[in-house]
Amino acid sequence: MKRILITGAGSYIGTSVEGYLQLYNAAQGRELYRIDTISLLEESWKDYDFTPYDAVFHVAGIAHVDVGNVCDETKDLYYRVNRDLAYETARKAREQGVKQFIYMSSVIVYGDNAPVGKKKHITEQTSLSPDNFYGDSKKQAEEVLLPLTNDTFKVAVLRPPMVYGKNSKGNYPLLAKLAGIVPVFPDILNERSMLYIENLAEFIRLLVESGKGGIYFPQNAEYTTTSQMVKAIAAVKGKKVRLGKALNPLVMLGSYIPGKIGGLVNKAFGSITIDQELSRKDFEGYQIFSLEESIRRTEE
Repeated sequence: MKRILITGAGSYIGTSVEGYLQLYNAAQGRELYRIDTISLLEESWKDYDFTPYDAVFHVAGIAHVDVGNVCDETKDLYYRVNRDLAYETARKAREQGVKQFIYMSSVIVYGDNAPVGKKKHITEQTSLSPDNFYGDSKKQAEEVLLPLTNDTFKVAVLRPPMVYGKNSKGNYPLLAKLAGIVPVFPDILNERSMLYIENLAEFIRLLVESGKGGIYFPQNAEYTTTSQMVKAIAAVKGKKVRLGKALNPLVMLGSYIPGKIGGLVNKAFGSITIDQELSRKDFEGYQIFSLEESIRRTEE
């Protein structure tokens, strides 16, 4: 049996992974994984005993928000939580004999996606180049965590694309809402890597079993486009959305508008993909659910 401590009580990813592993235990008819969760919001976590655990899955952190108009105090908070708190937790885990520390970074360490009409493809040679303090806080966290690795303590850093699934936050719920109400949607040929939450949970399971450290890029087995995503969500909802290229010039125009509007358009219809070889070279078999199946499971 593996014992796993999830830091970040109430987080979407942490809660989802815990639920997945509990269902996995039930399917196997025995307790292969025992999961505990703690909050790091109060200083009392520093007195918590890490010694029983094989792995710490660190998902505590501040998620991506509108970074356009943020004061220096808020920026400093991102670094204190996403970098310093992660380092302090990992150091405690190492000192108390935990063998593996898994850190949820993000593909955002490579910067934002390419704007509408352009492509961004991440390979092993792509340099880290965050565009804002959120991405930089994740990058700096990686830089202080990875050197903690030694013969008895492994640090695993995950750089996933957008994670979605039932009850997820971020862009997916907005797309799902649009899919339920719009009859026509732009037919933009962008390309995106995405990661369904249950595929991520299976990746975490395999990673814990391996005990390995390193940098990993979990993602779905196929890329998608925003337009096809909306169409697929609508189909599950019993709606029909027609994709129309006549709307594409409006999207292109919107992408050039300075400020928040242009940022939202480029975020929705821009492109970013991770090379599939990066995602499969260490672990195979975690991409259980196809895009179509993942949408059905999310919406139903």
